[in-house]
Amino acid sequence: MDKEKYQKIVDKNIPKENVKINATKAFLVGGFMGIIGQLLLDLYTTWLDIPTKDASTYMIITLIFIGSLFTALGFFDKWVSWANCGLIVPITGFAHAMTSAALEYKKEGFVLGIGANIFKLTGSVILYGVVSAYFFGLIRVLLFGG
Repeated sequence: MDKEKYQKIVDKNIPKENVKINATKAFLVGGFMGIIGQLLLDLYTTWLDIPTKDASTYMIITLIFIGSLFTALGFFDKWVSWANCGLIVPITGFAHAMTSAALEYKKEGFVLGIGANIFKLTGSVILYGVVSAYFFGLIRVLLFGG
């Protein structure tokens, strides 16, 4: 089979993405996640009378818990597949990545399984987050004096 014929077969069988629908779903689902975060923040500050600084921490913890719980229950992956990028906002996406890695390697034990592999997907996020925070902090100190 020549390269041109092969390429035509490949092009014919590659799934086509509808960018407008995917972007709309990501926008709506991501916006809904923002609404959930704001509702949690309002719940903690208004109803439970927690200071805003502490309430924001509790909101983040709640979103991490929900993302991990839904991953463990097995339906977060289906939602992510449907919503595309809209559900992988930093907090729930990070929780999903860590929980799915822990679940995948739990059969190998706590140390060699979960302990050795839980940061497999998220290690690069932590690494580059810390390194970029260091450099941006250094730039801020050099330019603005602290």
